[in-house]
Amino acid sequence: MNIEDIQNICKKFSAVTEDIKWENHLCFSVGEKIFLITSPDTIPVTASFKVSIDTFEELSDKEGFKPSPYLARYHWIFTDDINRLNKKEWMNYLQQAHTLVAAKLSVKKRKLLKIEL
Repeated sequence: MNIEDIQNICKKFSAVTEDIKWENHLCFSVGEKIFLITSPDTIPVTASFKVSIDTFEELSDKEGFKPSPYLARYHWIFTDDINRLNKKEWMNYLQQAHTLVAAKLSVKKRKLLKIEL
């Protein structure tokens, strides 16, 4: 996996935007709410993403994963290398992250962005 693979996965989801925040973090958002933060300039590339409570518990125990600093209370996971997950796993986790964040948007905003849950 590389950052371009992750970008391609994220672009398949509805109403996704990407931008650089905090000088060097490539972030992916839905409705202006971030669901994935990557650090493409680090070697290896790292990432933090929103997960469900069950997935949070599961991934927190795996090697190379930990609760994301500053975001753990919102059930975000940090991975020290994006290659710890294969493409299928990334597609699953990023779809989940996108859905979890989109579900928190107002009904009005979801309609405006044409997001169906």
